[in-house]
Amino acid sequence: MRCDVVVLGAGLAGLRAARELAGGGADVVVLEARNRPGGRVEQTELADGRLVQLGGEVVAPFHTAYTELVEELGLTLIPAFPDLPGEDTWVLADGRHVGEDHPWFDDADRRSYEAVEEAFRELTKTVDPDDPWSHPRAQELDDVSVGAWLRAEGATPNVVRARELASGALAAESIERTSLLSDLRKEAAAGAHGFYDYDVWECQRVAEGSATVPLRVAAELGPRIRYATPVTEARVAASGCTVVTATGERFESEAVVCALPVGALRGVAVSGVSADRLGSLHRQKNAMVAKACFVWADSFWERNGQNGSVYMETGLIGGTWTQREGIMSTLVPPERLGPFLATPEEHVEDVLLDEMAGAFGDEARAVQAVFMRRWGVDPWTRGYITSWRPGDVMAVGPLHGTHEPPFYVCGSDQWVCGYMEGAVRTGRDAGRAALGQAGAPPT
Repeated sequence: MRCDVVVLGAGLAGLRAARELAGGGADVVVLEARNRPGGRVEQTELADGRLVQLGGEVVAPFHTAYTELVEELGLTLIPAFPDLPGEDTWVLADGRHVGEDHPWFDDADRRSYEAVEEAFRELTKTVDPDDPWSHPRAQELDDVSVGAWLRAEGATPNVVRARELASGALAAESIERTSLLSDLRKEAAAGAHGFYDYDVWECQRVAEGSATVPLRVAAELGPRIRYATPVTEARVAASGCTVVTATGERFESEAVVCALPVGALRGVAVSGVSADRLGSLHRQKNAMVAKACFVWADSFWERNGQNGSVYMETGLIGGTWTQREGIMSTLVPPERLGPFLATPEEHVEDVLLDEMAGAFGDEARAVQAVFMRRWGVDPWTRGYITSWRPGDVMAVGPLHGTHEPPFYVCGSDQWVCGYMEGAVRTGRDAGRAALGQAGAPPT
């Protein structure tokens, strides 16, 4: 089959790229391994009409590419969980605490936290999120882990512990295996407010369901999307590109837009692209994560003064948050995915419910439904959010997120971190860049 552009993957990035291409008059085909669109953004509907988000959920006002797409699709952004009543819960090895601002800290811990956060904030202001490699201390900042930097700044053990808990709740890798430069870059993109803050990053959600975004774009593209069509090979050349699928189909095009997650991309044989460009792509990593969603009749935890946000130090779950009325999201972080996967299928739900009861009380056992997605071992994602270990930012280098026409890249991995904004932003930009290759004027 011949077309102007082949897009690999119908996640948010691939769909946004294809929408841009189709809108610009290009003949585009999207090849998707799954039987559905959306990639790591997926939802299911309960009998009572509530939607459960099984992947990406929340965004922020500074996620402008995403919020603009939501508006174009006629969808609605509403406040997310940070606005809910109640207090945070901390389930630590030595007991449970309910309260805001690390209720288990003493005064020395609080002073230390404020001091190191201010130092982090000031350092963040020196980093250009679009070009962290230009920082005069870039290599030094990339080589050190967040944990090592905190200790060097004099953080108390409880402050280091708190940042590790926050990392686990996000299902990012441990602060001992996270590049300081990567965290500085990420927070610079958010406006240099300090350490990661739910009020900054996760304060909005789509009322109609986050997975409704890719579903609506997919509906616009219609038969341009080929489902159950995994790609095995992409041959790239200025004279024309060839994409080969697992079924032996061949798609000839002027350009290829690769919207595959970096883990899944390693299973595709790509030729005609420079070793440097491929090396940069293959150096990237995803955090290996699982997500579990719990459904109850209502948000019973609010009656106990809890807002649904929990930081867990032991067990399988790293953190929880309220998705919507009666629905709770939880993440199993990379360090706990092994024990999670080792738990027999018939027992894993009970293990997780025990942990939820430890955080919210025995009312948690009256669950109506549990949904799990093992994103870390899903063959078409092989991970969740982007992971940057010490040295990775410099190793990936300034080629991160760039194109080598007629080969274009996009996806959440190609922004400063994972997340839906990165997918939509880079998908939009890759689509615009590829329009020129397809013979249509760039926008």
